[in-house]
Amino acid sequence: MRIDKYLWCIRYFKTRNVAANAVKKGHVRVNGNVVKASREVYPMDEIVLRKNQIDYQLTVLDIPTSRVGAKLVDIYRKDTTPKEAFEHDELLKFAKDHYRKKGQGRPTKKDRRDIEGYLDESE
Repeated sequence: MRIDKYLWCIRYFKTRNVAANAVKKGHVRVNGNVVKASREVYPMDEIVLRKNQIDYQLTVLDIPTSRVGAKLVDIYRKDTTPKEAFEHDELLKFAKDHYRKKGQGRPTKKDRRDIEGYLDESE
């Protein structure tokens, strides 16, 4: 099965066209190599997928015949993404929530310094 179709089938992308564009832009690697959308995927292939500033690491377990339901996705792939990849995303969410609490648009320079100080402490 093609890599773009596989990523669409296991619900990493909403449409196959979006999946193909991500592959074209070089956001998808199979076994460490940047690939074209027509690249065939086989069981035990390692896929690294960059989506929403997170590098997802997947292992292909099986090839679906068509798009699968959300509950069945784990049959076809194993997600080996480290938890550290999501922690940066959590910090960005904190920063966005901090900005929204004040309700005054863009944060002041002092607010941005406070956020940067929080981010430095958490590392």
